[in-house]
Amino acid sequence: MRPLVSLRQSLEDPALLGGVMGGPTRQAMRSILLASQGEPLNDAELAHWRTLTGREVSPGMRAEECHIFAGRRSGKSSGIAALITYAACLCDFSDRLSPGETGIALLIAENQKQARIMLRYIEGALDQSTALRKLIVGRTQHSIRLSNGIEIEVRPADFRGLRGPSYIIVCADEINFWRSEDSANPDYEIIDAIRPGLVTTHGQLFTIGSPYRKAGFGFSMFAKHFGDKGDPQIIVAKGATRQFNSTVPQKVIDRAIERDPQSAQAEWLGDFRNDIDAFLPREVVEACVIPNRFEIPPMSGTRYFAFADPSGGSSDDMTLAIAHRENNIAVLDCVRVAHPPFSPDAVCADFASTLRAYGLHSVKGDRYAGEWPVERFRHHGIRYESAQKPKVEIYKDSIPLYSAQRCELLDHPKLTNQLIGLERRTSRGGRDSIDHPPGGHDDVANSVCGALLLACAGKHVFRPTQRMVELAGMPGPRYRQGDSMRHGVKIVPF
Repeated sequence: MRPLVSLRQSLEDPALLGGVMGGPTRQAMRSILLASQGEPLNDAELAHWRTLTGREVSPGMRAEECHIFAGRRSGKSSGIAALITYAACLCDFSDRLSPGETGIALLIAENQKQARIMLRYIEGALDQSTALRKLIVGRTQHSIRLSNGIEIEVRPADFRGLRGPSYIIVCADEINFWRSEDSANPDYEIIDAIRPGLVTTHGQLFTIGSPYRKAGFGFSMFAKHFGDKGDPQIIVAKGATRQFNSTVPQKVIDRAIERDPQSAQAEWLGDFRNDIDAFLPREVVEACVIPNRFEIPPMSGTRYFAFADPSGGSSDDMTLAIAHRENNIAVLDCVRVAHPPFSPDAVCADFASTLRAYGLHSVKGDRYAGEWPVERFRHHGIRYESAQKPKVEIYKDSIPLYSAQRCELLDHPKLTNQLIGLERRTSRGGRDSIDHPPGGHDDVANSVCGALLLACAGKHVFRPTQRMVELAGMPGPRYRQGDSMRHGVKIVPF
């Protein structure tokens, strides 16, 4: 890899990237980017470097990784767009790529919409330069192809399809907010998938984002590498909005602090939040999962309990969970998930059929949309009763089931990921709330926790006969009665 011009030269030249990161208000971000390329810093830039990284001297060599955590409106996106443009257009990777091989400059965003926004930043950096826009030979909705054999791509945060290409640079946008129904740790899985693609090109890994809770890949990099204790080849910078961009009015930040100090601490002051914890640790949830148990058919003489989380069919899943109690162990038997878009009436009919297969004629459920779940389930012969407790209380009361391994869960990845992803927040008044993270879901987790608690409460619902089981046509047994752990448990009734 050989720079055709230095990053400093490109940022100062109006014909290159001088129109992207110019002016004194962008000096802090420029300082970190220049240091990441091993370029020397002047006194003013070195002052920013020390404040934002906790390190006395800049590395003086090209970094392997750089992780920048800053408050909102800090100029992170435009800074990374300039860096990707520099790497793709003004660095020569021909000695690292085989003849005919395309080098990929990849930007990964939280979702497809955000990826498109980031691509527009990159397009703006290219189009404002009379020299760089001549390199463009093709554009698609998600990529820009250059005449030097490099292609700039943007993708949503999904680990699938990332293995194989040779990456000259990878930038991950808002990594602290990546969420996936397919993975409890999409940030780690994506980074692990792309790192081998950087080896042969000596490409760099950059992550940017606003700080969030003290978990995940971003926080682990901060905890390990911020300050002088960190690896010199791994840069971690963290700062408040106005440390990166002094044009943001202080009164905007002051009002945000007045409204919600804890949120503003991360959003504007650039600190990881102290008021958000995981609802349950990963190892606790996984210890309750019975591997390769996907569903338990109805069994004669067993009392079943059901809980549903309705949905209107346009955005959220509609879910149903059925459980029973074996001695003092809550056993999850069945999970049904309807993905939008769907007809709520058709899903109610399907759920009603499943409930009857387990000998149930009633189901408790989340308080949702007034009377329509009651009316629709009644139409299909099922009595729908709204749970007396709110969702947060259901989650709280289910904690002893998981922490003491007094429940047995199905091998259901979405359930596991949703339980692990739930966040516990403490308000200024000291009250706890438990909910899914921004952009996440908890439909399956809600119905399962509700069903497990109902089973532990021990109220008699129905005993299906063997004939009912036979008529239900359920799949063959995957479960032997009596194989669960047996411990005492005291659960607050619903």
